[in-house]
Amino acid sequence: MSGATLDWANVLIRWFHMIAGIWWIGSSLYFVTLDNSFKPPKEPRDGVDGETFMVHGGFYYLVEKRFMQPGKMPDRLLWFKWEATFTWISGMMLLAVVYYFTGGSYLIDSKVADISLQTAVLASLGLVVGCWLLYDLVWQTIGKKSERLGTALSLCGLVGLAYGLTHLFSGRAAFIHFGAVLGTLMVANVWIRILPGQRRMLADALNGKTPDYSQGKFAKVRSVHNSYMTFPVIFMMISNHFPNTFGNPYNWVILLLLFVVGGGVRHFQISEERGNPAYWVLIPAALALVATIAMTYPKTVVKNTDEQDLIPFTKVQAIVYQRCTPCHASKPYPPKGAKYTEPPNGVILETPEQIKGMANKIKLQAVDSGAMPLGNMTRITKEERQTLGQWVDQQGSGS
Repeated sequence: MSGATLDWANVLIRWFHMIAGIWWIGSSLYFVTLDNSFKPPKEPRDGVDGETFMVHGGFYYLVEKRFMQPGKMPDRLLWFKWEATFTWISGMMLLAVVYYFTGGSYLIDSKVADISLQTAVLASLGLVVGCWLLYDLVWQTIGKKSERLGTALSLCGLVGLAYGLTHLFSGRAAFIHFGAVLGTLMVANVWIRILPGQRRMLADALNGKTPDYSQGKFAKVRSVHNSYMTFPVIFMMISNHFPNTFGNPYNWVILLLLFVVGGGVRHFQISEERGNPAYWVLIPAALALVATIAMTYPKTVVKNTDEQDLIPFTKVQAIVYQRCTPCHASKPYPPKGAKYTEPPNGVILETPEQIKGMANKIKLQAVDSGAMPLGNMTRITKEERQTLGQWVDQQGSGS
C-alpha cells in the first residue's frame, strides 16, 4: 500500500472514528444521566418505575422508565447499538492503518522489545481478544457472586496490562493498545452481555410472559463498567499527541494515573447525578493528575554557561540532519521502508531557521520523552539526545 493511500486511509478512517465515538459516548453519557435522574412518580401509574422532566429547545419533556410488561410493549423501540459497533470497527481499522501497515515504525521500539512485525501484530490482536475473554470470565463467575472481588481482580488486570504493554510495544503503541483493549471490552459488553439479555426480556414480554428482570441487573453492571472506562479511553484516543506521557520512562505508571483521573471524574459525575456527590473521589483524581504532571514536566538543567562549554549550533545541526531530517524533510526519505509522503505533522527541519524555531519541540520529542525518532529508526544515541537537550536549555538561559 502506497504512502499516499495510507495517508488518505488514515484521514478518512480517523474522521469516521471520531464521529462514531462522539455518537456512542454522547448517547452513553446521556442514558447514564437519565437513568440516575429517575424518581418514583408522585401519582403511581401502572408499569411506570420512574420519571424525570427535562428541558430542551424551549420545551420540557416527561421521560418515563417502564417495566417490560407482558402484552403491553410498543410497536417500535429504538436500539442504541450501532454507535458502539462503528466506533470499534473504525478503531480497529485505524489501528491496522497506523500500526500494522507502516512497517512497524509506530508499533515496535527495539529498545523496549526487539520483535518482528509479524510477532507484534499477532500479540496486538491476541491481547485485544484475550483480555476480553479473561475479563468476561471473571465477571461471569466471581463477579456475579462478589462485585467487590470482581472489581479488585479487574483493577489488578489493568495494572498488569499497562505494565505488559509498555514493555512489549513502543510507548505510543502501548497507550493506544490500552485504549483498544478497553474499547473492545466496552463493545463486547454491549453485544454479548447487554443486548442479548434485553432481547430475551423483550421476547418474553411479547409472548405474554413476565420477563426475568435479573437479566437487566447483570446487564446494568456491564453498562456501569463501560461508563467508567469512557474517559480513560478518550485520552488514549488522543494520546499520540502527548509524547511526554507515553515517552516517559515510567509510562506504565502514568497510564494508570491517567486511568485514575478519568475514572475518578466519571465517578464524581455519576454520584452527583444520583444526588449524592462523592467529593472525596476528586482528591485521589487530583493527586493522580498532579503526580502525572510532575513526572512528565520537562527538567531544564544548564550545568555551565561559560563560552567554551556552549554547544555549537553546527554540532546540533549535524545531529538533526542525520537523525531527524530523513522524516522531517519536504520530501521525506526515512529508513527501514517507513512510508511517509509528507513530513509528520508538517514539521520540516531542513534549514537552521526551522531547527531553531522548533527547538522546544525537538527537546520535548527527542530528549524529554524519547518518542522521536519513531522506534529510534535513525539510531540516535543517548549522547546525541543529551547534546540536543543542553543546546535547547542554553537557548532558554540566554547564553
